[in-house]
Amino acid sequence: MTVSEQPLSIIQAKQDQAKFDFMLKYYRNLIVDLVHNYKGGHGGGPNGMAAIGIALYKYAMKYSPKNPSYFNRDRFVLSNGHTCLFQYAFNHLVGYEHMTMEALKSYHSADLESYCPGHPEIEHPGIEVTTGPLGQGIANAVGLSIASKNLAATYNRDGFPVVDNTIFCMVGDACLQEGPGLEAISIAGSLRLDNLVVMYDNNQITCDGSVDITNTEDINAKFRACNWNVIEVMDGSMDIFGIVSALEEAKLSDKPTLINCHTVIGLSTPWENTAAVHGADIGAENVLKFKEAVGIPASETFYVPDEMYEYFSDIKVKGAEYEKNWNNLIAEYEKAYPELAAEFKMRVAGKLPTNWKSLIPSEFPASDTPSRKSGGLVLNPLAQHINSFIVGTADLSPSVNMTWPGKVDFQDPLKKTACGLNGNYGGRYVHFGIREHAMCAIANGIAAYNEGTFIPVTSTFFMFYLYGAPAVRMGALMNLKVIHVGTHDSIGTGEDGPTHQPIALANFYRALPNFLYFRPVDSAETAGAYETAIETEGVSALISESRQNLKQFPENSKRDAVKLGAYIFDDFKDLSAEKDLIIIGVGSEMIFAMEAASILRSKGVNVRVVSFPCQRLFEQQSLEYRHSLLMRNKLVPTVVIEAYAPNGWERYSTAGINMQTFGKSLPGKVCYDFFGFNSEKIADKVGKYLQDVKANPSLAYEFQDLN
Repeated sequence: MTVSEQPLSIIQAKQDQAKFDFMLKYYRNLIVDLVHNYKGGHGGGPNGMAAIGIALYKYAMKYSPKNPSYFNRDRFVLSNGHTCLFQYAFNHLVGYEHMTMEALKSYHSADLESYCPGHPEIEHPGIEVTTGPLGQGIANAVGLSIASKNLAATYNRDGFPVVDNTIFCMVGDACLQEGPGLEAISIAGSLRLDNLVVMYDNNQITCDGSVDITNTEDINAKFRACNWNVIEVMDGSMDIFGIVSALEEAKLSDKPTLINCHTVIGLSTPWENTAAVHGADIGAENVLKFKEAVGIPASETFYVPDEMYEYFSDIKVKGAEYEKNWNNLIAEYEKAYPELAAEFKMRVAGKLPTNWKSLIPSEFPASDTPSRKSGGLVLNPLAQHINSFIVGTADLSPSVNMTWPGKVDFQDPLKKTACGLNGNYGGRYVHFGIREHAMCAIANGIAAYNEGTFIPVTSTFFMFYLYGAPAVRMGALMNLKVIHVGTHDSIGTGEDGPTHQPIALANFYRALPNFLYFRPVDSAETAGAYETAIETEGVSALISESRQNLKQFPENSKRDAVKLGAYIFDDFKDLSAEKDLIIIGVGSEMIFAMEAASILRSKGVNVRVVSFPCQRLFEQQSLEYRHSLLMRNKLVPTVVIEAYAPNGWERYSTAGINMQTFGKSLPGKVCYDFFGFNSEKIADKVGKYLQDVKANPSLAYEFQDLN
């Protein structure tokens, strides 16, 4: 490349070479002081990554500090989130208005409103995703990359690149060891996501010591084997020009790019290149030694020279210009492609078409139906007609019923698969492969691209959301609207056996804050679950669906009542008589609740049956509603029937027919019977329990396991 062909950013970096040492030492001084200020934190990584930050924030990234949510900005993900001071300090230097010096000083403080928590959090300006659990961030970045590629393929036209951003991601040694990171790297290469650039802070240090005590692999060869472009920068702590050149080269690649920056953790401190500097204050004596080593007076604490602010002062101007140019482009786009532009602007605003519910069937087949099939009947018309939905599966397309007529796969358009399942970047059906953890983390990235622009839907067997649980948790923590669909949700799955039969997993998802776990009874409740998950802002959801056929209850099931969390499914036959019993039926096991209620009624027991699709939604209802439904204030004996662990149901019931063991490899109906889920057996146990309670009312005060 001749000088005349070099990008302006490379030429500027050459011209600024004389300033680099000055900038780097004062940046590192700020990091050392911030960590020492509260006697703790992670300063070693930000110290060694200083040159990468200058290359990124000054020369490579397209963003607007005045408007951190500018739609067509480049996205930056700090996957090694413990190095958050790296991001906070650069956000301060380039002029994010919220990140004042006083805000920086709140790092690790008791300030309840701090913009500098111990790991980056999505709700703060300039932070794209919450990171901390290692490997999650790079998977989020793959999701952001997919979102950008899909939008560009859907809406860009010749002369109108309305979406053309780059996704930058910072990783450390640990992110490249964690499973979700490796899964995400693999699929990114397979999809050839050439808008993704990953910078590797290769300092070869982890908490326990040097990386080679556990890992001696050839990282470059590993990435190349995964279809990545790899660029190496040998002096990644100082060579800003080399990093800028690598970033420019990455933008020209036809593959995702890894920039392997060899760095020194804790550079110029007495603890440099040791594990000790990773996550601790180096101490007052060593702070003075650092300042002496780099030539900064001891009195210069939290000191940023005016020259540094001046150096970054053009970033706000450039950012405003990026915004202005993009807004002008959109104005012209509206003239050239009015209908397409209208849809695009609706996506940018995060809105669905007002008539989206009309796409969902109003009636469902009366015949016995697996709720996984019901889920397909609900979701597939939405995905077929609304571009906001992007649906994927962990290699279970034949099982999860999430494909629709005419669906196009999200695929590298240059790749031709042996089985003929080809596609392009405009496709909205993602084959994640057998990568449940990365699938959920990638979905978080897709949702985080811009609120409401996408509604990602993932799917696999419910049991394997145990693999994806850490990422599902992060989605809930970030208030992201992601819908997960877990099929094969009970011991009724049958012959696959205890490895595939969930017993305790629902407890985790029911307890997870900011999350909705639904277990619908039939098609009508399944529709209600999807509608509620789509309508509810700022929460993630999991809809638990059956493999086996479920009886439909058109006279009992109430689609609109799902949003209440629980409701009367079949009421007391004599409202004026004594209320003897309430039975709670859940999901696949409602059939046993209804049949056992019928048997007990034939023996003169006055029974109410309650459907309980979502505990969290029920908790959000008024005390009056909850008391009227379950009558806990009158202590009516209440028995829950669910083939899951009973934990948590003691809040709503006085006894239960539940599971205390793992499942068994038997045909579904036989498996149910083996574990006591037989309507006559249940009726006998519940009848005996009612007799015991009448003889000893105190039994109703402590949950009784009847199975």
